[in-house]
Amino acid sequence: MKLDIVITSDRTMITNHHGKEFLGFVATGPPVGVPERLWMWICAPKPKVDRWGRPLEAPYGLRKIEAALVNAGFNAAIIDPDHLGPHLKHAKVLMIGHHDYFAMASPSIEWWLMTGSEPVNRRSFLRLMRRPEIREAKKRGLKIIAGGPAAWQWLWNLDYWREFGIDTVVDGEAEKVVVELAAKALNGEELPLYVYVGPEDVPSIEEIPEIKGASVNGLVEIMRGCPRGCKFCPVTLRPLRYYPLDKIERELRVNANAGLDRCILHSEDVLIYGARGLEPNPNALLKLHALAKKYCKTLAWSHATLAEVKYAQEKYKLITKLTELIYDEHQQYLGVQIGLETGSVNLAKKIMPAKAAPYPIEMWPQVVEDAMAIMHEHRIVPALTLILGLPEETEDDLAQTAELLDRLKDYRSLIVPMFFVPLGVLRDRGWFLREHLKEGHVEIMRRCLWHSLRWAEDIVSTFYLKGARYAPLRWTLKLFLAYVKRRAREVEKWLEEAGWEGVKRAEAKSAVLQPVPRPCRT
Repeated sequence: MKLDIVITSDRTMITNHHGKEFLGFVATGPPVGVPERLWMWICAPKPKVDRWGRPLEAPYGLRKIEAALVNAGFNAAIIDPDHLGPHLKHAKVLMIGHHDYFAMASPSIEWWLMTGSEPVNRRSFLRLMRRPEIREAKKRGLKIIAGGPAAWQWLWNLDYWREFGIDTVVDGEAEKVVVELAAKALNGEELPLYVYVGPEDVPSIEEIPEIKGASVNGLVEIMRGCPRGCKFCPVTLRPLRYYPLDKIERELRVNANAGLDRCILHSEDVLIYGARGLEPNPNALLKLHALAKKYCKTLAWSHATLAEVKYAQEKYKLITKLTELIYDEHQQYLGVQIGLETGSVNLAKKIMPAKAAPYPIEMWPQVVEDAMAIMHEHRIVPALTLILGLPEETEDDLAQTAELLDRLKDYRSLIVPMFFVPLGVLRDRGWFLREHLKEGHVEIMRRCLWHSLRWAEDIVSTFYLKGARYAPLRWTLKLFLAYVKRRAREVEKWLEEAGWEGVKRAEAKSAVLQPVPRPCRT
């Protein structure tokens, strides 16, 4: 099998995370308390591949690029990173994609700051790009095109851009531009260094190709874009587009034909699929989930919003109706990632005024708490993210967030604090750096840690890793959680004895918080 175009990524991306998508977040951290090989086994086991090294499951974004190229007549395929060698002897183009090339996004950057140790996703990617087979192919004239959600990170890492010989970086939805770039590369024409796909250049629904091979854990996109307009989010810059059910079904069928009996419905907010503005469309949502259950024993939502959970349930009892449709002998809970962002009404008004819609933004803390109660009652397990270091953040904002976290303690969830990264319409603002850390930030991080540790044990045992199949992984994670608890108690004791001023003095001497490279254009 001779390919003209090889598509790949590193091991933290080319894996199915044991069939448990949330374990992929473990790859954003450093190997804490265990050997890196064991850490990688937990989050990124090697996938099944065919005799040519094509993975059974591959990242959805790479599948879209593969489909666009194949539809255009190119001889292209996704190849597992451990099987690149034979293909790179003949290929003329290497395309790579990643969610977080250099551990600059959340939660990688938080792990790095707190532990002083480089996250494994960055380590893994750098190892990939320094492989002899890639370097040798590059000397023979191989063109390398990089893209994906983390394409923007190359602009802050020009030294690696030069070291790895990246010919082109594509930032944005690439389905329309990748065919032209591939043709130029194969014809030996000069390639642009950087291609930005703006909102006016994104593909229409008809121009978005359908995947031809199975996606990791059966992820299937149902829409693109988000109408809420949060200033920190790049997705809101893109136009809203809904996939019709027949297009979704064809991709569900691709995954089912590959033997996958699970799926993740992907959207920035699954509950506004087919919506009129932000008004839920119960009929569209019920049809969507009935379709998904036709092909999948279990399903999850990639993202939802707290306001939509509350409104959909209060007006239509839609959360009840959806979970009654989803839950059966194969599935008794539902996982989802949700943005909490802040507990401060004042800050919410400035950076996400439509986040609580159709409720007034002044109700944001109450919207959060009511939605959490609804999800807890319906066995929906959210991984909540909140942002520290937002522009114009004050001590009072931090205090309000800490107070809200106390009100959420009895709701089953994980809460992950993230540091502000300048994206979306706030892309010209400053990064949240180590020296910006305040006592209020540390207190929020502490509360998030203990909340998540408390509920993680319950989630792992009761919902996430049930059954003999997952026993080794379940016990490994329990041992890791016990280790984190012990270390957290030690740090808490040190903080209590040293006080905040003592912490800052120690930090200045690099006694606790180790240096993290600043984001900068080199």
